Amino acid sequence: MPEILQFEFMQNALCASILASMICGVIGTLVVVNRIVFISGGIAHAAYGGIGIAFFFGLPYLAATLGFSLLIAAIMAAVTLKAKHRADTVIGVLWAVGMALGVLLLDMTPGYNADLMSYLFGSILTVPDSDLRLMLLLTVGIILTVGYFYNDLLAMSYDEEFARVRGLPAGFLYFLLLGMIAVSVVMLIRVAGLILVIALLTIPPYIAERYSKSLSMMMLVSGLLSTGFTLAGLWISYAFNLTSGATIIMVSGTGFFVSILSDRVKAGFRSYRKDEDNDVSSL
Repeated sequence: MPEILQFEFMQNALCASILASMICGVIGTLVVVNRIVFISGGIAHAAYGGIGIAFFFGLPYLAATLGFSLLIAAIMAAVTLKAKHRADTVIGVLWAVGMALGVLLLDMTPGYNADLMSYLFGSILTVPDSDLRLMLLLTVGIILTVGYFYNDLLAMSYDEEFARVRGLPAGFLYFLLLGMIAVSVVMLIRVAGLILVIALLTIPPYIAERYSKSLSMMMLVSGLLSTGFTLAGLWISYAFNLTSGATIIMVSGTGFFVSILSDRVKAGFRSYRKDEDNDVSSL
């Protein structure tokens, strides 16, 4: 591993992995505990429309995708709050329309020659310095925002009715959360791609939830797990010339199944010991 760090593209990829892992730890935890994985997936896939807009109108990729993703997130938040019984349908429509818009705009872009696969499945080895600076700025902004609203987000995540009774602005917090998810999705496109980004947002927090006793601890453990998964996936993808985003997700998925299997084995062992103790006590 050390010898490949002499290359600038690998240094950038390493920095992008760490920043993305920090975001996954913080925002991914809020996604999992609020049970809004489907909404997050809708934002992630609809963001492809922002990519199409960026190329068609010649706009900066990150700025255009971020603006479009924030718009989609705001619409989904409004629909979810005002018409929950129709929310899944509207999210599905926005999901499909966003992707279709992106595909059509890219089809109509003169001289379009960007690598479509890099946006769908990630291309962390091609992250430029400009994207890294913006990722750092967004990461710091999200962490500071979550830190400032931590207690309010904690109350809303575990008991929304209690949060409303306390007079907390639950609606504003929900819009804020979905907005931060949109920002996180745009950041993670380079790492895992639009198709796989939701896995990176949910797998580490899901594993961390089993070993954490507080929301802050869950964020920390999730961030560490995500860092381990992304660095391992990055090294494997480089060593075996594989697609980086897909490799990172496969490493994360392996960790997910190992975690479940480990819990099952421990539960079975505890059950066996309990039965054995009961047999001994009955003698």
